[in-house]
Amino acid sequence: MPQPRSSASPGGRPVTLESGQRRATLELLLPLARIYDVPLDDLVGAPRTGDPRIHLKPVQRFGSVFVPLSRRPGGVHAFKMIIPARPEPLAPTPQTHEGFEWLYVLNGRLRLVLGERDLTLAPGEAAEFDTSMPHWLGSADGAAVELLILFGLQGVRAHVRSGPHP
Repeated sequence: MPQPRSSASPGGRPVTLESGQRRATLELLLPLARIYDVPLDDLVGAPRTGDPRIHLKPVQRFGSVFVPLSRRPGGVHAFKMIIPARPEPLAPTPQTHEGFEWLYVLNGRLRLVLGERDLTLAPGEAAEFDTSMPHWLGSADGAAVELLILFGLQGVRAHVRSGPHP
């Protein structure tokens, strides 16, 4: 893959865009888009227009695959999480972070370690918790698990109704 080229500042020193000392102008971005063979819109993170479909781009983290299902800033974010099958289930390594999480098990048996509690959720079961509490998600039996996750920062919680309200 080609390396990005430095451009010269008025003083003759090389200055890269990554340093933040130079603003990204169209004059600089067009060659970068050509070098890396990516559309200019992708390079600058422009929102998609005219196409209401969500373009899924899976991300691997913590040994699992996360598929973002929403693309709006702030509020509640939706993900599909896939925990791959393993010969032996992993040992829990609880983590904490800011926010609230709601999850729904689609397939497989999810092991949810939440503080001192160790729970197993089957397909069709859901849980909601404050992520400042130590938590860990994994397979209960080594088989693959698929779940939906709604995650919000700073007190943004998902509200799921169980039936019609007048």
